[in-house]
Amino acid sequence: MSTTAPRWRPELEQQYAGLAERLEQLLPCLEVPMHLPWIDAIRELKRERGAVVMAHSYQSPEIFHGVADITGDSLALAQAAARCQAEVVVLCGVHFMAETAKILAPHVKVLIPDPAAGCSLADSITAADVRALRARHPGVPVVSYVNTTAEVKAESDACCTSANAVQVVEAMGADKVIFLPDRYLGAHVASQTAVELVLWDGRCEVHETFTAAQARHARERFDARLVAHPECPPEVLAEADFIGSTSAMARWLERERPERVALITECSMADNLRLSFPQTEFIKPCNLCPHMKRITLQNIHACLLGMGPEVLVPLDVAARARRALERMLAVGRGERV
Repeated sequence: MSTTAPRWRPELEQQYAGLAERLEQLLPCLEVPMHLPWIDAIRELKRERGAVVMAHSYQSPEIFHGVADITGDSLALAQAAARCQAEVVVLCGVHFMAETAKILAPHVKVLIPDPAAGCSLADSITAADVRALRARHPGVPVVSYVNTTAEVKAESDACCTSANAVQVVEAMGADKVIFLPDRYLGAHVASQTAVELVLWDGRCEVHETFTAAQARHARERFDARLVAHPECPPEVLAEADFIGSTSAMARWLERERPERVALITECSMADNLRLSFPQTEFIKPCNLCPHMKRITLQNIHACLLGMGPEVLVPLDVAARARRALERMLAVGRGERV
């Protein structure tokens, strides 16, 4: 395939008529014809390379609906990586997600379109910090949110996502657990369990900027139901009708079918759900994740074309991190850990 940028061809309009119609509900209509040549070229490269594209729910609609084979929250992508039979995975998300895929599927070549797609939570704590916490709290198990580096996971007893954090904490069978790095998620988990949590002061730069005033405005101005991610500050969660992970938000929408809703989370989450819930009006506040938005159709294409950048994790780190991730997945399967 040519290394030049793909060009518009008239036949794309018919070939991708259904996709274009869906995307025009989510994006400015003038953008869609610009995306279709890239989508077509990426789909061709996927076939040539034997590649699967995994995309997090915070990815932009042209990626999420246009080129992704597997979509979902962090837990869903981790589960998919553990079952992966593909030769190549392109992880459209942030760097810790690509590391997780590599750890759980060591036989797969894992690529990330932009290795600089980071995470404020992952940057908030180091492996040395975890070792220091263990020294201050000897014998206390460590549960790390998946929004952490491979090195931090390797120092942990188990990982969790926002969808299963309470279950993983309680599965440790301890009266006290070190929970890191998100303080707000940790405080929410602490309110749901009798286990005492030792918290770290990490925060998500997307979710921590929401305010209770924004939430109240959405309710009062638009008569909207409020659904908030547990990484939001506690005063925001106190205003919410429902608190949950990205997958739990979708289940709540399926169950409640609200007339209007404000998803207090990353903007693309609402964009990607609107197609599934056309009867619901999605009101924003929302914030864009600058790291997720580093992933574009153009660098996905370049990634597949050049088969890089590849994500590698040192074998000793990967082995220890895999144990923590597998304990998380075992909890999801209802197994004892």
